[in-house]
Amino acid sequence: MDANLLKGNLDLILLTIIEHGEMYGLEIIEEANARTNGYFEFKEGSVYPALHRLTVQGLVTAAFKPSPRGGMPSRYYTITEQGQKTLTQKQQEFDKFSHAVQGLRTQS
Repeated sequence: MDANLLKGNLDLILLTIIEHGEMYGLEIIEEANARTNGYFEFKEGSVYPALHRLTVQGLVTAAFKPSPRGGMPSRYYTITEQGQKTLTQKQQEFDKFSHAVQGLRTQS
């Protein structure tokens, strides 16, 4: 996978994953891997800073809750109303971009 493509779409990917309910960081990483059949193999070092940035921007909230794996509490992330609006906008932009790229592949 081209890291530059990921860099420009990481917010879209993360917001899409947590769109339907709260998730903790490792769960987000595992879900991205599962939903894409291993295409996205995120590392904690890229996901956690991005989640922090999304929190600072008000697109997600974060709250500590008991860990499902035991031990220390985990930070759970939930999309906000502003995050949902941003996700919708990013999905529309990506769909337009993807459609335009597909148009380049068709022959007249």
